[in-house]
Amino acid sequence: MKDISISTILDSMNGDTAYTTDMWENCVDEKRKRYTRSKFSDVLDKMEEFGYLKKHGYKSESTYTKLKFIDTADQIGFINNVIFTNETKIRKALEKLDSKKIFIDISKDLNAHKFNKYALKDYDLFLKSITSMFGLTSSILFTLQNNSNLELKKELKFCFNQIKEFLDETNEILMRYRGSNERIVLQRILNNKIPEPGFLKI
Repeated sequence: MKDISISTILDSMNGDTAYTTDMWENCVDEKRKRYTRSKFSDVLDKMEEFGYLKKHGYKSESTYTKLKFIDTADQIGFINNVIFTNETKIRKALEKLDSKKIFIDISKDLNAHKFNKYALKDYDLFLKSITSMFGLTSSILFTLQNNSNLELKKELKFCFNQIKEFLDETNEILMRYRGSNERIVLQRILNNKIPEPGFLKI
């Protein structure tokens, strides 16, 4: 998976509002190549999830507007809602996955993760939610580096520590009582989901 910087996406707009197609055409990687439309669409969804953009319209006629919060309380409330939503989904998925022994199944083959069809939905929910949490921490670090609002930065540091504590607890639950193969697989999966600070996975 590639990483794309949050600032690159915002810079692709050339203003506060832009068509999705224009953003896609303006946003290129280090080799000056465009990202696939589907991947770029996915990362725009993440930008909306983390409170940077608001989507209007559908498909090729859709536009995005930069989202601006009225005050710090509104922005922190938005972020806390994202944290709570993902924490709830991760806890729910972990309970089901542990009972289905899915991680024992994937440790049998380090290259091809074949899952029981009844566990796949819970596994996908876990991966999607944990990826969102990693992306949110990257987003918070981006804001801390690029915002001068001291009150906001103080609250964001608290949010960051809250997420880190939750992820540490989640990792402890994942690794508890697991064999070495399981640990290798799990760590590899999680490491591949972590973007650089200020970047999102695409």
